[in-house]
Amino acid sequence: MSGGLYGVATNRTYRRAGFGAAVRRGSRPAIVVVDLTRGFTEDSYPSGADLTEVVAATTRLIEAARPAEVPVIFTAIAYTEAEASGDAVAWLRKAPGMRALVEGSEAVAVDPRLPMRPGHDHLVVKKGASAFFGTGLAATLTGLGRDTVVVCGATTSGCVRATVVDAVQSGFPVLVPRACVGDRAEGPADAALFDIQAKYGDVVTLDDAVGYIGSVPAPAAPRAARRSHRRGDST
Repeated sequence: MSGGLYGVATNRTYRRAGFGAAVRRGSRPAIVVVDLTRGFTEDSYPSGADLTEVVAATTRLIEAARPAEVPVIFTAIAYTEAEASGDAVAWLRKAPGMRALVEGSEAVAVDPRLPMRPGHDHLVVKKGASAFFGTGLAATLTGLGRDTVVVCGATTSGCVRATVVDAVQSGFPVLVPRACVGDRAEGPADAALFDIQAKYGDVVTLDDAVGYIGSVPAPAAPRAARRSHRRGDST
């Protein structure tokens, strides 16, 4: 029997503490794609890694969401020139490699391999790790009537974990498809997923996430549109 990431004793301790219960899955999910911008998905950038497989898995999930019109919200970290070159953002003093994430640069562009629909999908621009911190994401999710958040993106140990924590603290049950999140190194990613599964959300397979998203019923047509269709009205 496998002892898991940290061994049998750790698993026993967490079970005794009452961690790891399954989250409630609602019927109105949204997908939040955290920072799958070129500065994170391409290893030519200081802040990036080759996340080709993560992009492919996330693409599959997004495509499963389209028939049911499940909202897809993308996020991107982007700094002004003054922020990127100055000392106003404390995080950039700790992580200077992210100073390349300047507004308008290719580094902050959503990975072009993702099926983003400009003008349809929402884009949240942020300055910190969590997609909720200093943004209107919680209000957007509430306005869209969403009751569950499926979190994808990068990095697992950084912005993904921070977003998951703030999502559940904002009242949203969270699912994290393991194949849809990526990091620069395996160890920090595994630790973050262990922590998420124990305390904040369910870490699930891609097939499970696709099945869940695919089970969401397509929205009904507006009543006026249905009446018009039945009468054979035209414009």
